[in-house]
Amino acid sequence: MTKLNSKTITYEQLAKVIDHSLLKPELTEEDVVAGCELADRYHTATVCVKPCHVRLAAEALKDSDVLVSTVVGFPHGSNLTAVKVAEAEKAMDDGALELDMVLNIGQLRSGKIDYVREDVKAVCDAAHARGVKVKVIFENAYLKDEEKIAACKLCDEVGADWVKTSTGFAPGGATHEDLRLMRANVSEKVQVKAAGGVRTLSAILDVIDLGVTRCGATATATILDDFKAMQEGKDVAGDSKLGGSY
Repeated sequence: MTKLNSKTITYEQLAKVIDHSLLKPELTEEDVVAGCELADRYHTATVCVKPCHVRLAAEALKDSDVLVSTVVGFPHGSNLTAVKVAEAEKAMDDGALELDMVLNIGQLRSGKIDYVREDVKAVCDAAHARGVKVKVIFENAYLKDEEKIAACKLCDEVGADWVKTSTGFAPGGATHEDLRLMRANVSEKVQVKAAGGVRTLSAILDVIDLGVTRCGATATATILDDFKAMQEGKDVAGDSKLGGSY
């Protein structure tokens, strides 16, 4: 994995940091297709859609370099492990090539580390058997630092591909402190995804410099248009504050 930084990143590399998020509950099929078309136009890494829209997105992007990702156990992570695995299998059948699963937040907070480890492992094993990658969502807004560290360690142990800050629907999203902590507590084989509140070009460049390789965003067009404008020497508005939902 090429290490990215804000000073040398290219437009093409920045586009491939973005998972264009289409997870809001009110989105219609027309909205999802329009979101897929936007992602295709900007050549993002993926579109992240709800499970019911995976097949629709896969059809819309069948001739694109944009992958389809979806969520598992979203947004609370409280489904039984067997249900999460079944959800993952169905998503892959429908065309998902990346899965963003929510670990069991309550069990982690209860100190049931073995349960959480096995829950994550079951989904990772099912996905990896089919060449699909897994991002594990912690929902850091509800966790203490020691719980975040424990989650990092167990994700590393079972071979998760990314650790991810948030669903985007909790009271808080990605923070620089959490991203530093997560990067420091997983090995180099595990990547870090920021989600929740990355809405501006300056915000995404800031988290890239913290070691983030993927960001969930809905402001995809604004971010990438602003980057192109910056390259052309034009003024770009925005700040690097993080937090909140997509």
